[in-house]
Amino acid sequence: MEIVPAKRVTSVKPYFFAKLQKTIEKLKKKGMDIIRLDIGSPDLPPASFIIEALVDTARKPDMHGYGEPGGSNSLRNAMAAYYQKRFDVCVDPNDEVLSLIGSKEGIYNLSQVLLDPGDMTLLPDPCYPVYPIGPTITNSKPYYMPLLAENNFLPQFSNIPENVLSKAKLMWLNYPNNPTGAIAPLAFFQEAVDIAQKYNILIAHDAPYLDVSFDDYQAPSLLQIPGAKEVAIEFNSLSKTYNMAGWRVGMAIGNPKVIRLLRVLKSQIDSSQFKPIMKAAEAALLGDQTWVVERNLIYQQRRDIVINTIQGLGFRVQKPKAALYVWAKIPARWQDSLEYCDAVLYATGVSMTPGTVYGKSGAGYIRISLVTPAKRLEEAMHRLRKFHD
Repeated sequence: MEIVPAKRVTSVKPYFFAKLQKTIEKLKKKGMDIIRLDIGSPDLPPASFIIEALVDTARKPDMHGYGEPGGSNSLRNAMAAYYQKRFDVCVDPNDEVLSLIGSKEGIYNLSQVLLDPGDMTLLPDPCYPVYPIGPTITNSKPYYMPLLAENNFLPQFSNIPENVLSKAKLMWLNYPNNPTGAIAPLAFFQEAVDIAQKYNILIAHDAPYLDVSFDDYQAPSLLQIPGAKEVAIEFNSLSKTYNMAGWRVGMAIGNPKVIRLLRVLKSQIDSSQFKPIMKAAEAALLGDQTWVVERNLIYQQRRDIVINTIQGLGFRVQKPKAALYVWAKIPARWQDSLEYCDAVLYATGVSMTPGTVYGKSGAGYIRISLVTPAKRLEEAMHRLRKFHD
């Protein structure tokens, strides 16, 4: 029997990190010690009180049935309480909050509920690879907004043609930014909201790094802008803030019409989360937050280890104030970041991500993740120095 896949699937390229994993496994079988600085999965555990909430709830006999679609009332209330306390943003937990099985699910589903063939999406370049999948799967049109160092990796809305803005239905933003580590001031979000209101564009702000920050910086939420909920939805996640990447708890916050659309689609796809995970997520959101500050100091130390090394090797780099990554321009003698990362991996066992994974504007850059213990990170930097000698 010949299986003919749908065209929308054949046009999707394999996920880069899935291919990289196969390469790394081959090198490990040959005896190479691999230090992974490529993927952004936190290496530290959640606080113990979060784990205890999971275990205690899992011991209860009535906690093993299907969970409430879109999250339990108490979880959505906890998410709303987090936004109120952290950003002074008031949201209705019934109509403006939706629990997700990780924010990646919501990011993907948003395109499914909004975009028809021929619609236009404004995408940052470089960007998280899931954003462009939306136009690919829905046969809609992408328009890329370059994120350049000279503009602090912020899109320049004034450079977008009028005819593009008038056709656009959706705009993706992501600050603190993956992969660049850039941050955005409230004035930038105000400009984005003004444009969205003028041209009837929905802003999708992907914000999983709002609470991963350094040097006393605190990132704002786009929803702090007056009127933002009318034109925006913000995706957030417990993966990075609370070291709960594998637990798969995210949230969509904002425009109630969009929340309703996502809820309807979810009802056809999944049966919610494990109830003890939802209870643990509540504990994370409502519990003591001081451990997050202490955790961020660990990431800050790792950031400085990387920056202090690569600045002396000819990389051009801005010290990030947030997110889990160092985004660096490779030395001039290297032209291609993919070739550079391959050469480093095969010569030293240090795995980094080439910037072109995230878009054309990532050419010549690499992304280094900060989710490796300091000693291993120092070893990786030692190997990198030897490679450049």
